[in-house]
Formats: sequence, C-alpha cells, structure tokens
Amino acid sequence: MNFPVGLLTQSIFLAGPTASGKSAVSLILAERLNAEIVSLDSMTVYRGMDIGTAKPAREERERVPHHLIDIADPHVDFSVAEFLRMASMAVEDIVHRGRVPLFVGGTGLYLRSILRGMSEGPEANWEIRSQWEHQAREYGPEWLHGQLQKVDPVTAARLHPNDMRRIIRAIEVFELTGNPISSGHQHGQRLPEHAARLVVWLDPDREWLRKRIGDRVDEMMRQGWLEETRLLLQRTPKPGRTAGQALGYRELSGHLDGEMTLEAAVEQIRTATRQFAKRQYTWFRNLQECTAVTVAGHETPEELANRVLGLL
Repeated sequence: MNFPVGLLTQSIFLAGPTASGKSAVSLILAERLNAEIVSLDSMTVYRGMDIGTAKPAREERERVPHHLIDIADPHVDFSVAEFLRMASMAVEDIVHRGRVPLFVGGTGLYLRSILRGMSEGPEANWEIRSQWEHQAREYGPEWLHGQLQKVDPVTAARLHPNDMRRIIRAIEVFELTGNPISSGHQHGQRLPEHAARLVVWLDPDREWLRKRIGDRVDEMMRQGWLEETRLLLQRTPKPGRTAGQALGYRELSGHLDGEMTLEAAVEQIRTATRQFAKRQYTWFRNLQECTAVTVAGHETPEELANRVLGLL
C-alpha cells in the first residue's frame, strides 16, 4: 500500500524525537504556510490518552486545524495501513480546500511508510507474538535480537536490541512467509521526482534533550498522568495491545498493579523515553529524504520556524 504520489508531492513534513519542540514550531509554520497539521504520531490517534502522548491542547487545535487525532478507541490496534488510508483522505481534503498539508510527529515508521510506501505483509499472528514475547522476557532483548540475526541479518542490523516490538514482528513475518521482512522493504521505493516538497527533522543537542525529557515527564505527572492511566485501565473494553504498550502508560499500569513504586515507575519512564528518542534519531538519520535542522536548545520556536522556512 502506497501513499498517493500526487498528495505526497504537495505535503511538507516536520519530524523529530520526542520533546524536541515540534509542536510549537509546527503551529508557526502552519500559520505562515496556510497549512493544516496532520499528526504523524502512532499514539495520539487514541481517545483518552492525552497527557501521556503530549497531545496538542484544545487551544492549539483551535488555532490551527489538526487531523488524525482522537480517531480510535484504545482497544483498537491501529495499523500502519489504516494510518495511510486515513492520512490520504485527510490530505486530499486539505489540498481540495486550497491549503497545505503539514505532517508533524515522531513516529518513524509512519514517516517512512508515507515517503517510500509499505509492503503488504501478513496479518498479525498473536499466538506467535505471545510466544516470542514470553521468551524475550525470559532470555532478554539481546537473545531475541540474536534470533532475528539468524533469519534476517539486514533487519537485525537496522533495529536496536531494545526495539522488541519490531524485532518480534520481523521474526513473525519470517515464520509466516519464509522470507525476511527486509526483502519486502526493498521494493516499492519512490523515484526522486516523487518526493515530498520538504522533509525536515529537528536534531536537538543530546544533553539538552535528555534534561527536557526528564522535565516533561515530571510536568506530565503533575498534570495527572497517573489518574489518566487509571481511567484508561477502567475502560470497557480494556486497551488493546498497541495502546496498552504505549510509552509511560505501561510503566504506570505496572505501578497501579502493585508491581513497583510510583518513583520507580517514573524513573523507568524517563529511561524508556530517552531510549525511544535515541531510536527516533536513528530513524530520521537513515532516511535520506530528511534534512536535519540542528537545535542547540537556546532557539525560540520562531527562530526554528524561520530556519525551516528558509529551506523552502
């Protein structure tokens, strides 16, 4: 499944790791470009998951129209294919009204799938996944990564050992098809003339981002993230596999289940978020379509927006 080329060439992209300041910059860009924002985030699609996903506030959404936010209930396992389908519809509507689609977010897989298309892999087999998840808990991420290296060294070289969800998916595809998932990703690449107008990612200083992540986690807790998680777990039906494994919610759920103290859960969130940010750096650096805009940490959103606009 591919994102329509005609819509891709009219779109602009602003990506970057979590807490890098994308939202503030995107609002300025949208106002100056007559654009509407299309979320490039795999978790803001879920209703009721507001604080922990850093979902744009109501006043921000009133300031600039946002799309693909609050479009699914947490018990639904929202797929990449569904994202591409709904993103196509949103962008077509935006373009039809004479405005510019501005994708904003940090989900590297979503960005890659729009820019390069995606292969039609097999549907999820939850029995296979559960078996590998159990073994990963027993033997650890390095062991799991080693199992992937045996069947798909190309994908293993691309994935961090801690990225267990994608490692398990790659193993699952091999077991179901007999072919490595990397063979599918070698097809359907876009031609240069079928490129987006601009793909930019904010490349922040590592130490600055590390502190910013810690401060943001603390602020989210003050805003009521724990109570939001409690309400999420009380929903019927309960959150599905995707929403249930969302960064931060997983750790807070463990605390609410009595598995750890709140202090331990918050520290785990800080650590997991920093690890996630490192994986995001890798995603964007490995996509040749992406142009980095370095962020030292002292710039205002207006200054960063001006630098992005200069690339146009």
